[in-house]
Amino acid sequence: MILIKSAEEISLMRVAGRIVAEALEKVKAAVAPGIATSELEEIAEAAIIERGGTPAFKGYRGYPASICVSVNDQVVHGMPSSRKLREGDILSLDLGVNHKGYFGDMAVTLPVGAVTPQAKKLILVTREALMLGIGQAREGNRLSDISHAVQEHAEANGFSVVRMFVGHGIGRALHEEPQVPNFGPPGMGPRLKAGMALAIEPMINAGDWKVRVLADGWTAVTSDGSLSAHFEHTVLVTRGEPEILTETGH
Repeated sequence: MILIKSAEEISLMRVAGRIVAEALEKVKAAVAPGIATSELEEIAEAAIIERGGTPAFKGYRGYPASICVSVNDQVVHGMPSSRKLREGDILSLDLGVNHKGYFGDMAVTLPVGAVTPQAKKLILVTREALMLGIGQAREGNRLSDISHAVQEHAEANGFSVVRMFVGHGIGRALHEEPQVPNFGPPGMGPRLKAGMALAIEPMINAGDWKVRVLADGWTAVTSDGSLSAHFEHTVLVTRGEPEILTETGH
């Protein structure tokens, strides 16, 4: 069942989304060669708490940290550690916040210093795919119109779309119905209605779309060792333009 959010719920989700966006800006500002991913975890957690939020990921299904930090061929759910970022890495940051029982979820991929042209293109195309997907999150459209927009753009640029992990509904739970794949034909699935909130999150690989999960039970990596990028926004379906809730302006 896809839940329609009330005006009060949307107001709380806007605050959660703003906390996520502001906390992620703090983390992004600290990204540089030589910093350990565990230091980014400390920055993220402090930024969330000082803004009145609670880290949504910490303890979720046993996950040990407040942020996911995925480097290079890591697709999602990389765990903070003593690993230090190096010039030429690409870094995906995924962050979630609970504010008064409502959630916001956001991800970005950043270059660490100077990166290869392929890495730069992968980051750009993944961000563009997210925005094209968001553009389809309109009342009256079908859910898979979002999915198709993402896949079409990624594949037109020579990249592939991860199948194992998908976007999701969000609100009083971090993960609600429906699942939001980043692949598939248009015109399928439930019709979108104003008040639906969706976490749209393309995960796009430079090589093959297949991924595997490492022995830690969390970190997903590309099966062929190629680079992967990940962008995500929490988005509200309205009667007009989709509203991105995970922006600092809310």
